[in-house]
This record gives sequence, structure tokens and C-alpha cells, in this order.
Amino acid sequence: MTPEPWLEPLYTAAEMGMAEERYPGYPDTVPELMERAGEAVAEVVLEDFPDARRITVVCGPGNNGGDGRVAAGVLEDAGREVRIVESKPEDEEKDIGDPDLVVDALFGTGFEGAPRPGAARLIEQMNAADVEVVAVDIPSGVDASTGEVAGAVVDAWVTVTFHGEKVGLVVAPGAFSAGEVEVADIGLEPVETEHGRVTNEILELVPLRAPEDNKYTAGHVIVVGGSPGLTGAPCLTAMGAMRADCGYVTVAVPGSTLPVFEQLLLEAVKRPLPEDEEGRLLAEAADAVLELAAKAHAVALGPGLGRSEGTKELVRTLLASLELPVVVDADALFGLEPGDWPAPRVLTPHEGELARLLGTESSWVAAHRLEAARRAVERFGCIVILKGEGSIVAAPSEGMLVCPGYPSLATAGTGDVLTGIVASFLAKGMEPRVAAAAAVTAQVQAALRAPQQAGLVASDVIEALPRVFG
Repeated sequence: MTPEPWLEPLYTAAEMGMAEERYPGYPDTVPELMERAGEAVAEVVLEDFPDARRITVVCGPGNNGGDGRVAAGVLEDAGREVRIVESKPEDEEKDIGDPDLVVDALFGTGFEGAPRPGAARLIEQMNAADVEVVAVDIPSGVDASTGEVAGAVVDAWVTVTFHGEKVGLVVAPGAFSAGEVEVADIGLEPVETEHGRVTNEILELVPLRAPEDNKYTAGHVIVVGGSPGLTGAPCLTAMGAMRADCGYVTVAVPGSTLPVFEQLLLEAVKRPLPEDEEGRLLAEAADAVLELAAKAHAVALGPGLGRSEGTKELVRTLLASLELPVVVDADALFGLEPGDWPAPRVLTPHEGELARLLGTESSWVAAHRLEAARRAVERFGCIVILKGEGSIVAAPSEGMLVCPGYPSLATAGTGDVLTGIVASFLAKGMEPRVAAAAAVTAQVQAALRAPQQAGLVASDVIEALPRVFG
């Protein structure tokens, strides 16, 4: 992945191995690196947990265990009462004592799969100690390269990771076990990584309205969706696009629902479309949308659309015909099949929606988020935003972009808002992958700026969006 000023590298186990191999004198200098790593762990323990007098360090047989033993020595020199528990032999009972703090140095970045029974018992003992755990480099049980957790896993309070953050520390479910992550410099040089973590600097790439702009050149978004009982979704998408600095929004919805939109959306233009007897859009609505698209820059397709054969055919026709970027969300994802699409498409599924697209269970997607995003891109050949804590932006022939999340966004309607933000950024001419990552970042920053965190609703995010752009 080409370094970008708005990206922080995320290391896989193989990439960390490359960084270590480039260290002068490797492998003879491994003890030197281990000494620095162990000292960094001990420093965090002494600074963050000054009242911890009795400390148990659980060590595996590899380099991670070596880091732990170094940390144990430094802690002993600092006057702490230290117990080292070796994981080998696995078939004997281990006594971790009655510690004030546990240091997890069982498995490092090379671990994958599920811990064997003896190691799993040790992990369960660490978690059952009912004290804070400091993980060395990665919580034991987490795959550092994917974030997958196949068995028992340490629930860390703090993870002291070396050189740079690992993929498994920011991609769920591994991220849920990492606690606070502190990066320690051990003297390695950066190497190019496949995946990256998006920073707030990406928002500097969003082109805001300039003096020479008018409402049309500032970005025109069409929102296609709506049905009886689901009118709120396209409203949230439209307002999300407008608050994300789009200049003009047209809402194309079933004619019978138009009175709702006239009441709720003052600034958007409304266009009634043909509908069936249940108020859902018909396939022939495509003609009107394509006419509107002649003067637009991007389309948001799916919010509140409802599910019928007519809506499915409408989605197929629009995706095959629209020569504009399209954000595909909600009911437009239902039954979606790959196509030879003439312009960029951005799919925005949550785990359940992506599971249906891949023919699997949502629990599998939740456990394999990186792989699920990769498979989605492979199948559909376009940008995919896998929503959730640590949303993943995936694109053909590119590494994954991981965007920090925010728990308060787990509420109805925020996905519709995100669709509007993505559409706005696409309408402004941003490259689709960057637009997707910037939109996720903008939404998180808006949630952080909202006056309330508990009880946050989607419209709160919309109101806070302009403050994200200064």
C-alpha cells in the first residue's frame, strides 16, 4: 500500500517479520530487540499500574515469552513481587497466584488458530483472576494478521504492541480484546504494509464549496428509495448528503409517500415515481431516475426501498444503466447479483446483509470480517464498506482501510446517514475508495461532536456533521 498522510500502517505477522529481518545484525540481534520490548512492557506496567505490587507474568515458549521474562526482570528490579508462570509443559496444572496484575506473554504475532487445551486453560485462568491484564504485543488468542479469534482469548486492559499497530488490534473481534493500545518503539524501520488505519487527516481531502461553485456544481445527489412505513430512511440519507456539504439533493420516491417528504424535507427537491398497490417502486421507475441522472453526480440507492420483484428489477436496471457513481444500501442489497456496471459502485452492508450476499451466516462474517470483505470485493468487483465497529473499506486490488468506530453509532438510521455522506463525497468527485473511508470517518467524528453520547440518534449525527468540516 502506497503511504498516504491520512493512513497509519497496520502490520500483519509477516510484515512484522520483514521489519525484524531488516534490523542490523538480525538474527543475532534478536535478544537486543527482546530487551527493548520487555523494558517497554515493564515501563507501561510501572507507569499505568503503580499500585500493583504482586505481578504474574505468563510466558509462552517463543519470543513473546522472552519479552515477558525481560519485563519480569525489570519489574523485580523495581521492587515488585513477580511470579513467572511457564506455559510448558502443557499437561500440568498452573498456579498463577493471587496477583494484582497479570502480564500476558503467552502468544505473539505468529499465533493463529485456536489455543491448545493447556494454553486455553491458562488464558481462562488469566481472565478469571479478576485483575487487569497487560498483553505483550497482542492478546493471546488473537490472530494478529486478521483479528480472528478461534478459541479462548485474553481480555486485556492494555496491550503494549511493538513498532506499530497490528491488524488484529483494530479489526473485530480481536479489537474487542485489546483494551487500550500503546505502541512502543523498539528501533525498527517502517516497512510497507498491505492494510492501513484511516486517520482524521483524510477529511482534508473533502472538497468543500468554493467561491466559484453554485448549488449544482457543489454536487447533486439523487436518493432513490422510500415506501410506506420506511420514509424515514431516505430522509436521513438526503439530510446526511446535504449536511455533508452537497449542493443539491433530489429525492425520488413513491408518489403516495410524497406528502411525508414535503413535510420532513424542506431543502430537497422531490420527484414522485410509479409504485405498485402496496406503495413500493415499480421497475418502470427507472426511466424517470435515468432522466434525473442526466443532471446529477451521484445516486444513493436503497434506503427504505422495500422488497418486491419490482424493486429488485429497478435496482438491477439502475445499476446496469447509471453512468454515475452509486451507493447501494439497505433493500437495494437484497438479492443483489454481480453485474457489468458502467461506473463505480459502493456497497454498504452490515454483517447480516453481507452474510446474505455471500451465502453464509452473519456470525461467520462477524468472526472473519477481513476475509468477508475480501470475498465481497472478489464477487462484486467494487468498493465495499463492511459497517460495524472498525468499519472496513475494501476495494479491488487494494489493501483494506480500517476506520475507527464509535459505539454510540449502533442505532437505527446511522447507516442511512452514512449512505448520504458517501453519496455527497462521490458527487463532489472524490475517488470512490477515498470517499468511502472519508465518509465513515466524518460520521464517527460527527457522533463524537454530538451533544449527547448515550441515547444518540441518527438525526443527532446529521446536525453535528457541519462541525466536522470546520
